[in-house]
Amino acid sequence: MKNTYSLWLLLVLCTATICAAGQSSVLPANLRCEYLVNPLGIDELQPRLSWTLLATDTNAHAQRQTAYRILVAATAKELDENKGAVWNSGWVSTDDMQHIVYKGKPLQDDQSYFWKVSVKDEKGRISAWSPAAVWTTGILQPGNWKAAWIGTDEIFDPRQRDCNISDPWFRKTFDLNAQPQKANIFIASVGFHELYVNGKKIGDGVMAPAVTNHAKRARYVTYDIAAALRPGKNVITIWLGTSWSVFGPYIAPGKPQTPIVAAQAAIYNNDAATPALFLKTDGTWLTHPSPNKLLGVWDSNRMGGELWDAGKETDNWNTIQADESTWRAATEYHPHLLLSAQMTEPNKVMNEIKPRSIEARPDGSFRVDMGVNFAGWTAIRVKGNPGDRIDFQYSEREQMDMTFGLHSAYIIGKSGEGEFRNHFNYSSGRWITIRGLKYKPAPEDIRGWLVRTDYKPAATFACSDSLQNWIYDRVRWTYENLSLGGYIVDCPQRERLGYGGDAHATCETGMFNYHLGAFYTKWMEDWRDVQGTESIVGNMYDTTWAHKGIMSGRHLHKGILPHTAPTFMGGGGPAWGGICVSLPWFLYQQEGDRRVLEKNFEMIKNWLAFLDTQTENHLLKRFGGPWDFLGDWLWPGATAEGMNNNKPQTVCLNNSYRVFNLRTAAKIARVLGKNADALQWEQQAADAAKAINARFYNAADHSYSDSSMANLAAALLADVPPPAARAAVMKRLETEILVNRKGHIHVGITGGALLFKLLRDEGRDDLIYSMTSQTTYPGWGYMKANDATTIWEMWEKDLPGHSLLHSSYLYPGAWYINGVAGIRQDPQSGKGFRHFVVRPPLLTEAQLKWAHATFNASAGEIKTAWQREGNRLTLEVSVPPNCTATVELPEQEGARVKESSGYMKKKGTRNGYTLFELPAGKYTLRTI
Repeated sequence: MKNTYSLWLLLVLCTATICAAGQSSVLPANLRCEYLVNPLGIDELQPRLSWTLLATDTNAHAQRQTAYRILVAATAKELDENKGAVWNSGWVSTDDMQHIVYKGKPLQDDQSYFWKVSVKDEKGRISAWSPAAVWTTGILQPGNWKAAWIGTDEIFDPRQRDCNISDPWFRKTFDLNAQPQKANIFIASVGFHELYVNGKKIGDGVMAPAVTNHAKRARYVTYDIAAALRPGKNVITIWLGTSWSVFGPYIAPGKPQTPIVAAQAAIYNNDAATPALFLKTDGTWLTHPSPNKLLGVWDSNRMGGELWDAGKETDNWNTIQADESTWRAATEYHPHLLLSAQMTEPNKVMNEIKPRSIEARPDGSFRVDMGVNFAGWTAIRVKGNPGDRIDFQYSEREQMDMTFGLHSAYIIGKSGEGEFRNHFNYSSGRWITIRGLKYKPAPEDIRGWLVRTDYKPAATFACSDSLQNWIYDRVRWTYENLSLGGYIVDCPQRERLGYGGDAHATCETGMFNYHLGAFYTKWMEDWRDVQGTESIVGNMYDTTWAHKGIMSGRHLHKGILPHTAPTFMGGGGPAWGGICVSLPWFLYQQEGDRRVLEKNFEMIKNWLAFLDTQTENHLLKRFGGPWDFLGDWLWPGATAEGMNNNKPQTVCLNNSYRVFNLRTAAKIARVLGKNADALQWEQQAADAAKAINARFYNAADHSYSDSSMANLAAALLADVPPPAARAAVMKRLETEILVNRKGHIHVGITGGALLFKLLRDEGRDDLIYSMTSQTTYPGWGYMKANDATTIWEMWEKDLPGHSLLHSSYLYPGAWYINGVAGIRQDPQSGKGFRHFVVRPPLLTEAQLKWAHATFNASAGEIKTAWQREGNRLTLEVSVPPNCTATVELPEQEGARVKESSGYMKKKGTRNGYTLFELPAGKYTLRTI
């Protein structure tokens, strides 16, 4: 009887378990490791694992995760058998599904780690296992790098108009006894590289690695080459592009001014524990100049292009059949560089662009209109006589053949035909002027592509206003064209510098529209790498000035930051270096990423300590060189007014920005439990705010300093006005926008970024709509009216030397998701968008009738759609599993709202809004 009962109980338990597994309300999906999907060659010793949940019944509500179990295995077979010999987390009771720290066995070099996750839902039912994912490790300890740095003996001469060295090939032949089972090669290069194995290009990434401070670091990229190898003779060829290897700020002891590479690979047969062959770069590798060469010298206004001389082409250069008699031994070098994995997405070629028109001109040239301004690659097929040189000039402006000196060329070889194609440089512009060609090319002979970091889109948006849709679309296109190389540049044609001030204008737009966790984590490492060095404005090849003159890259204070990273060069002010505080905080708010705060806290602390050395009586003083104390930048009419870094209004703005930095840093310190630092910064912020009010506040009209939009916005965002005066200052800002400027914007890069953040945080969609809906100067509508296809550097179109593809005014991009679509962060969440707010904009039907958007947060896909008809509002909201939302409606609408699911709960009122709490699920709210 006892045995019968035990058997019956076991049967019941097993049946319950099976049913529970089959009936789980959620399934884990979208597995990521350090923000990346199946990353290769990472060097994080404790990587973080994340996932989202899919609803098994999309019409159900309130799906939650109550526990997870992660398995990590050494092989796919082991994982498929539900074995986790590397790590079996066991059931962990938590709703966390982002940034779960790996706690298994110590990771080893060059290994694969297969993983999956199962969860328990709100009723404790066990889900099916997620699809399997994998990450592989790179070289985890510096001492495990055995490869030597190699290059050629050709050294860059900066005195030349165009680069004097060719982009070199390096090759190594070797024999294998069998088809290898595993072979990963790790390649670090100073200068871009491409990898070929037995004649085949490996991977679809281009212009690798991501841009890096090569005075300190080189990032390596991992390639799986096992399938390209074969028994018998093999050859690996690495092609280097000059590019960043000759960039002046990266001059460092032991590092030559020529492209160099270090690479190594362990090749394994079957399940062998030791490699059959270990390859590494050294002096036995052979080198040969390629037919490709940098045009220009990789400096501001001299980025140039590429020259391909088909007369110098070499047969079989990347195959085993090559004649190596003309190849020479590589030169070994000994730079002092930290080697680390590239932990962001590669650059990729995307968005093919075809010509809109081709015009034959009286001077024999041909003018190609590509229809859109873009930064990337072109491929152009040509024919002619051997030795003919065909030149390609790139321009942003219809009236100019070439802008910013961007040009490439192709010298025709003995076949009489060929194709120019980029490899290690890129162009930027809409128009191409072709010279030297003796016939009109056909449209199919010319193609272009956007090239950018391969992050994934995270949002869609549309509304009833065609101008707003145009701005949203062009802001996104511009952002994408600025993001080649794992950082955001100011412009892709003139400077290619990673300005911190410009990042304020772009980073939240980026985060609300793309998956950028890895991208911005990498860029923050770049900022840490450059700290301690002042900004550079000048020629670093001038040894009498470099590291000696003002703004020459001197090491002045451990906390000082240049205005760009990882590029050092360019002018700026406190709001440029201050991105080291703002960007980690924004990323934490977006992603719930505590580690980004921890890794950057020392940099933040040192930066604020540096600012303290420039402060007197609680106020920041004018400091540095002529390009070190900018405030707002490129406001309407800025060129005519001149630089403002010596004027009182700039001192005011920079002091308000310092308070913003201090208050943000204090929040970071509170999250990390560093309360002493938080108290210090909170007190400093209070003292500075009091000093700003005493010196710069205009009591007569409740403004600051010059009464500009920029200073009003900076003061309000930093919480400088006393509580009793805040409403009056906000009203003064409203008057400045709607009355004094007749609804137009009147700020630049820095002031505009602060203004739009303030207005988004305050829910003043009416003021943002006023500025974005103008069709006359200054504004985005003015750009549209002037045939812009990208967002300009300045509000003016035809000022000499300015860019028509720039980071300056991209800040509306966040508002379309965060404001118009109403998908807002909950500042108290601490877990990204696990809890979020939905607040439809306070706009009239005459302004906007409807809008809809999707936002793929790291916690899942959020959807909103709203429509106004008369005094009726319809709002649709989709809350992903394991998330909750608070809908905020004005009290008069909240009193009239109906929703039929029964899951929406009223939570009271706050600041004139009625609050409703929504668990996971789909909802339709209607006012009656």
